[in-house]
Amino acid sequence: MKNTFGNAITLTLFGESHGQAIGAVLDGIAPGLEVNLDYIKEKLALRRPSGTISTARVEGDEFEIVSGVFNGYTTGTPLTLLIKNTNTISGDYLDFKDLPRPSHADYTANCKYHGYQDYRGGGHFSGRLTAAIVGACAILQYALEKAGIIIGTHICNMQNIKDSDFTDYTQVANMRNRQFPTITEEAEKQMKELIESVAKEGDSVGGILETCVLGVPVGLGEPWFDTLDGMLSHALFSIPAVKAVEFGAGVTFNYLTGSKANDQFVTDGKTVFTKGNSNGGINGGISNGMPLIFRCTVKPTPSIYKEQDTVRLSTMQAEKLQIKGRHDPAIIHRARAVVDAMTAFVIADMLTVRFGTDTMAEAINSIKNAKKN
Repeated sequence: MKNTFGNAITLTLFGESHGQAIGAVLDGIAPGLEVNLDYIKEKLALRRPSGTISTARVEGDEFEIVSGVFNGYTTGTPLTLLIKNTNTISGDYLDFKDLPRPSHADYTANCKYHGYQDYRGGGHFSGRLTAAIVGACAILQYALEKAGIIIGTHICNMQNIKDSDFTDYTQVANMRNRQFPTITEEAEKQMKELIESVAKEGDSVGGILETCVLGVPVGLGEPWFDTLDGMLSHALFSIPAVKAVEFGAGVTFNYLTGSKANDQFVTDGKTVFTKGNSNGGINGGISNGMPLIFRCTVKPTPSIYKEQDTVRLSTMQAEKLQIKGRHDPAIIHRARAVVDAMTAFVIADMLTVRFGTDTMAEAINSIKNAKKN
């Protein structure tokens, strides 16, 4: 059983949806990183439910850092962040131990943990645990921003509704604090209307998130097994509901020839650039200095109010299931904060691998100095 991810920096996730608390432990981070509590609150607010397009379960996400921080800075020892669960209605989930919900982890969890799992609210598999990821990784995200590494994500597609592309990179920074992350107001309006429409039908909707990361230095990533795109994919696929990840041109490479797909090199006399960015800022698994571009497909929320088929595990008999409780008609706008958090973690980890174990503080200074020169 493994709940830890990372190389030089590790992230360990613990807790259950309806347990006393959830939390995360960051280990391997450098001493001397500023911990901005207001910034952490802002990132948690982006993940929190809001209005008719989200679940009615709204947690305050009041967090407590119980180790690894002193006088507002990281000490270099393991940093533990706790968030208490305060708004649970466990009775809504009594049937799910024996009646697994379609496309949830109920059945696989029951097989893996032999019936001892906490099934309330999805237990350890619940998206509720992503709050701890967002809270802990916000510390790294804040440090990266101070070094000029900016992460921005928008909803680029929702069914047949398409948002504008990142036509200029000022839009990336604008995405950081938008509650509903679209570049255009028209896309936001149409997407919200779609979510509300499927919610009235007791159904749900997914979509595609596009992320752009600016300011990543050349050289992050390892050949073969710890490539930058490989580690990002590993992290992104750990997010509940993410079912596809693509970089740069992604699946559209199928329609291109090499002469169209290749990112040709140019220079201004000081720095090497590429004319295009079909490869999403990564060559050979290593960052090439261009913006990182990738997309995540988020499936429709599996908890819907329509009647569905399932199997009662104790009798192995087919049954109908009508889910009750409080559920999101769409989670994609909330998942954006989690994508940004996991992206920040991987980049921070790769910076640590690249610049040494005393890590982020030195890496940040190195990036700042390089940009000054």
